[in-house]
Amino acid sequence: MAELTFADYDTDGFFDEMFLPNGTPRQGAERLIERINDLPPGELRARQQSIESALLRMGITFTVYGDDAGTEKIFPFDVIPRIVQASDWRHIEAGLKQRITALNRFLDDIYHDQLIVQEGLIPREMLDKAKSFRPECVGLKPPGGIWCHITGTDLVRHSDGAIYVLEDNLRCPSGVSYVLQNRLVMKRSFPVAFAASEVRPVVNYPTQLFHTLSSVAPHGKPDPTVVVLTPGIYNSAYYEHSFLAQQMGVELVQGEDLVVENNRVYMFTTDGLAQVDVIYRRIDDDFLDPECFRKDSMLGVPGLMNAYREGNVALCNAPGTGVADDKVIYAYVPEMIRFYLRQEPILPNVPTYICQREEDRKYVLAHLDELVVKAANEAGGYGMLIGPHSTVEEQRDFARRIEADPRNYIAQPTLSLSRVPTVVGDHFEGRHVDLRPYVLYGGDSVWVLPGGLTRVALKKGSLVVNSSQGGGSKDTWVIDGRPTDASETDAAM
Repeated sequence: MAELTFADYDTDGFFDEMFLPNGTPRQGAERLIERINDLPPGELRARQQSIESALLRMGITFTVYGDDAGTEKIFPFDVIPRIVQASDWRHIEAGLKQRITALNRFLDDIYHDQLIVQEGLIPREMLDKAKSFRPECVGLKPPGGIWCHITGTDLVRHSDGAIYVLEDNLRCPSGVSYVLQNRLVMKRSFPVAFAASEVRPVVNYPTQLFHTLSSVAPHGKPDPTVVVLTPGIYNSAYYEHSFLAQQMGVELVQGEDLVVENNRVYMFTTDGLAQVDVIYRRIDDDFLDPECFRKDSMLGVPGLMNAYREGNVALCNAPGTGVADDKVIYAYVPEMIRFYLRQEPILPNVPTYICQREEDRKYVLAHLDELVVKAANEAGGYGMLIGPHSTVEEQRDFARRIEADPRNYIAQPTLSLSRVPTVVGDHFEGRHVDLRPYVLYGGDSVWVLPGGLTRVALKKGSLVVNSSQGGGSKDTWVIDGRPTDASETDAAM
């Protein structure tokens, strides 16, 4: 079997996360590269195949709706990790903490005094036309004033070397289960390189998540009953829902497993009803409570919002948080940081054109072949036009959509995303990546999982990293400069 090394790897002029332009390894990547180059011929591919078999046996899947070839898929995985230097991570971590703090202040403000609107920093029409703004949540007071407890923020690195925020995911951020499982199989396959590279651990995420959820229990209850609420087995992230519940040691429930009596939430058990204190809900607002939101929903729990308003149960994330990941509202996050925190943003947004603004809309319509256009409330790579890779007919279609509903669209320059070496047949090729770190906000502290989910566009030249669009994942190694935490062991997983 042919040898697979980095000897002929070419960065092709892109920012590469593992190599400098002259082919020298970046700081923190030296030991991994040395180890891979020293492997016997065929060994790396054998380990890749071993990992893929392990992931298949472990049933690590996601669901693609409407795929004729089958809905349940194995998440593709590439054996070469993404390396994040300690200095880069410190910058990212500080920026994420600043951002989620401002977003929570924004959510509390717009459901109460709306000072940021009164000050004219966010036009009222942008808020009034936000589909995910919930009038039912006006005046709500979540425990500790925290609306968003779990966030996944998408980051990209451009050719200038800077890290940019691509979007915030505050409703039901998914993917952290793949981070934990990717790490498990990588540690088993590369124990020597992993230990030598001094990688920061991720294994304690379920513990941190449980502590975050428990911290917002009603009335400060010291030993609360926490559950994960899932829409069921046909949801795209059902694997993750069940995984997180199992890792935290709490019940995974569906709406039919819960009942509200006297504005308190109870779970059916073999010993009768048991009161529930905290719900990590993975159901969208629309389906959470048919007495408050969609009347035809069979997924939620009737009366749940009344129990929440009475302070007898905590919902994480709080209902109404989705307005903060509207892609139009995203454009105003730097202003939120300046307004609420009196600070300059640490992590910049990608420059964004808001099609509701006439001047921006004219520019977007005249440059559709150059820009990335996104619908305000779509996710997973849907409702998006990548101008340089689009046809004239696709551009005309999006022009019609924008003119019909300009509030629903933004546009951004096409970034030159950074790349990471990826196994392609018998050699390495660079593939574009993004990064989704996970942020937990509970009590009076914000905690960021070191690393996050690196998504990779497996198709050559593609910039679309979403799993539903053919993307895969990589392990993310944040180099700490300290010995690996002894608590991160396979047994601990």
